[in-house]
Amino acid sequence: MAYKDLQEFIRILEEKKELLRIKEKVSPNLEITEIYKKVFDAKGPALLFENVEGSNIPLLINLFGTEKRMGLALEVDELKELESRIGKFIQMAQEPPITFIDKLKSLPKLMEAASFLPKTVKSGDCKEVIIKDNIDLARFPILKCWPKDAGKYITYPLVFTKDPVTGKRNCGTYRMQVIDKDKTLMHFHPHKDAARHYNKTQKSEVRNQESGVRSQESGIKDQGRMPVAVAIGSDPAVLFSSILPLPPDLDEMIVAGLLRHEGVQMVKCETIDIEVPANSEIVLEGYLDNETRTEGPFGDHTGYYSVPEPFPVFHIKCITMRKNPIYHTIVVGPPNQEDAPIGAAIERLFLPLMKLTMPELIDYHMPSEGMFNYLMLVSIKKQYPGHARKIMHSIWGLGQAMLTKCILVFDEDVNLRDYREVVWKALANVAPQRDIEFVNGPLDILDHASEKWCYGSKIGIDATRKWKEEGFDRVWPEEIKMSPEIQKIVDQKWQEILRQIL
Repeated sequence: MAYKDLQEFIRILEEKKELLRIKEKVSPNLEITEIYKKVFDAKGPALLFENVEGSNIPLLINLFGTEKRMGLALEVDELKELESRIGKFIQMAQEPPITFIDKLKSLPKLMEAASFLPKTVKSGDCKEVIIKDNIDLARFPILKCWPKDAGKYITYPLVFTKDPVTGKRNCGTYRMQVIDKDKTLMHFHPHKDAARHYNKTQKSEVRNQESGVRSQESGIKDQGRMPVAVAIGSDPAVLFSSILPLPPDLDEMIVAGLLRHEGVQMVKCETIDIEVPANSEIVLEGYLDNETRTEGPFGDHTGYYSVPEPFPVFHIKCITMRKNPIYHTIVVGPPNQEDAPIGAAIERLFLPLMKLTMPELIDYHMPSEGMFNYLMLVSIKKQYPGHARKIMHSIWGLGQAMLTKCILVFDEDVNLRDYREVVWKALANVAPQRDIEFVNGPLDILDHASEKWCYGSKIGIDATRKWKEEGFDRVWPEEIKMSPEIQKIVDQKWQEILRQIL
């Protein structure tokens, strides 16, 4: 059963002793980051700071800080269960009903799927307080996370935009640097949907100016303005869905409904024609225009400060929120941080989707130490010469996976999460000149080592056993393994041996 909102999930975590309330006064300037990091490293609980200097609003952090809490958030005992959950609906989409009897049989599944769609409601808890005058972000306990950050940052905003042509909704998580009491910067990368919406809006403005047409789309009469709504804090499935690297125009709120087994209730904003989750804690309404300012530096998930660059200014014209809201945030920085368990859940969710185009795929893993976009480990059921190369190029052609800087392809029997085995098999199976391939293509904007901005070289490594058809004319050696019979005999004697050892 879906969590009603973030505060219900907090109550569940507290009951399970997975949340700690901190009543001691703390500073949002670096201090909370250091406390969080010590707790995260100890695999400790989520933290609710109830006494943050300068604000009377509690701050929640480390919400998804362990795979156990990530499972609780998505209502699964193990993250691997996400594979079967999404796989069920992929199978339904692949097997459309043919006969009348098939159609009747499919009705319950179709009705279940329809129940996951977003639902528009007239109002919600996020409208309990409405502020249109004296907008001041200082009321919120916004963090300065690292010493050389350019200022305070909203780090887990759910940013809602619409395609100015099709009207299709997108929700993404893009950090926001506070630059005034009613202004932030909006840091979306050029490969993201929000950037595409913004660029479309600006191009439409240029065309309108050339033709003398005045744009009045989306309820905003001023030219060149793109309406934007930012939700802070929602139920955990919505929070998780906002960060997913989904294909363009696939509504994140539909995926959230699938994960929570119930459609997300959406409510229209007060001043713009955009809907946000009705159970949000805080909502910022406003717009982007053609004004940009320098954003950064910011201590990012790469472990380095991002380079200052120009990004659009977000003008806030209205704030709505609950009477007693909770400000939810996250800290990123040198691996590992709270985004590591989130990344683990994303892997499990996307494996069935990747298998649609690569059925030979056994597993994949993007270690957080590789900053997700920098390294992907892949295991396949190898079926023909050059199969590993085919997989590399397939991944580089998949949505946000196109940004992957390094891909290592292994045979199906390699455990990708056992780094000892990964390093061993990679070094044992690779002849550098034969098995390493370099290509050029798009890269993450945060890749400071790339030859050019958002573009540079990538590497693919074939770490599979080599076949004669691939030019390997020697004998491939057999891997050393103990016989199963001996393993079984020793297993039966092991407890007694262990007792004597200890």
